[in-house]
Amino acid sequence: MHRIAVISDTHNLLRPEVAEILKTCEAVIHGGDISGPETFAKLKENGRLFAVRGNNDRDWAEEIPYVLEFELYGRRFWVTHKKKDIPKGVDADVVIYGHSHRYAQDYRDGTLYLNPGSCGPRRFGQAITMAVLTVKETGQSADESQAEADVYGNVDGGITVTRIDIPGSARQSARENVTVRREQVSADTIAQIGRDLERGWTVSDIAARRKLSAELAEEIVRLYVTHPGVTPEQIMSKMGL
Repeated sequence: MHRIAVISDTHNLLRPEVAEILKTCEAVIHGGDISGPETFAKLKENGRLFAVRGNNDRDWAEEIPYVLEFELYGRRFWVTHKKKDIPKGVDADVVIYGHSHRYAQDYRDGTLYLNPGSCGPRRFGQAITMAVLTVKETGQSADESQAEADVYGNVDGGITVTRIDIPGSARQSARENVTVRREQVSADTIAQIGRDLERGWTVSDIAARRKLSAELAEEIVRLYVTHPGVTPEQIMSKMGL
């Protein structure tokens, strides 16, 4: 059996828990938004790294492709950052993408579609997640495959997907999350925060001035920083408001 770590949207943060899991895998696939050469260098220390460029990977990442196709352990992989860029009828055993920071897993027409979520900075109370693929040898016997299925769970096409939630990434229900934000923030407030940011204010200054929690102020500021030109309305949409 081979273990492949699948991560995305690290945004310049390689958590120690994630780094330890990567050490147990023979290869790492990254779905984009690495966000810095230092993190990229750390990822390459684990050996075989397959990575695509995300919308927040700037000039330093010009040699990283936006789409990557390759074969690994007898399986065909197709990787890109945004789901909308996946072509219909893509010819692959596994399709990997990221961008949304939300874990998603689906099988369609014999292909596994996997978004490992984000294992970088926590955003909007979302879980911090990644995945590990356990791939059986293509020449294994039925008895060997059954024995491994007993250990790893149902093996679909010889590939088992294990979702990993990083400890400490406390989840909050979507309903609670949206309710809190509706009480705290409006498009006008978000626009004011944008102007505060242009003046060079810190997150703590913005939170105090706008009477927001530091966490909420930080999330809004992060969206302004990582999405140049974003409007207050677009920020509200991204936050699910």
